[in-house]
Amino acid sequence: MSKRVYISADYDEDNGDRLVVEELNKWGQDALHKVNFIDMSEVKSGTVANTLDCRICDLKAEFNRQINASSAVVFIVGDMTAKRTAGSGCYRMSHEQSGCKCTPYKKNFCGAEYCKVPFVCIPGVDEDFGYINSYSYLRHEFEQAKKKEKTIIILYNSIRKEVAWLPDYMKGYEDNAVPFWIYNSYGQKVGNYSYVKSVLGF
Repeated sequence: MSKRVYISADYDEDNGDRLVVEELNKWGQDALHKVNFIDMSEVKSGTVANTLDCRICDLKAEFNRQINASSAVVFIVGDMTAKRTAGSGCYRMSHEQSGCKCTPYKKNFCGAEYCKVPFVCIPGVDEDFGYINSYSYLRHEFEQAKKKEKTIIILYNSIRKEVAWLPDYMKGYEDNAVPFWIYNSYGQKVGNYSYVKSVLGF
């Protein structure tokens, strides 16, 4: 059995949660329980992001497509997750096109450019979560996973249950969030694979 699982995490090089993602990807290469993990960093370095005029909305639309193609979504929550704002610099839903600017993903050195979205509308109940919004990338991914009723797995980058780390938009999911790291019988810190496997049905 093979499953496609999307990973949402804070990839800040100094204070992010890359170690958890790396551990999950190692487990995903296991020959017995093969899981195709798709993480946010791969999407950002993929085809859409390679276009010179890739904007915040283009990335969020691609996140939607990748989440739609996944059976579950893993959210890594660290001590800085709630404070991350990357992706929140779009105000098109509340402003006219001529009054909005954003910075193309691959052209930060060129500064902001005028919005390229001429028309906006509120998505229907059965449609994707709108990719024109002022939410962070992390919150956008969570809202899309909720709207599409994906299996949601929340893992703290900790050996403890860090409820205070949960962003406001994850409130109500406290009982579903567990520490990723545990100590094995040898006193070594390892990933809580048994929990992830059980939720994924392995």
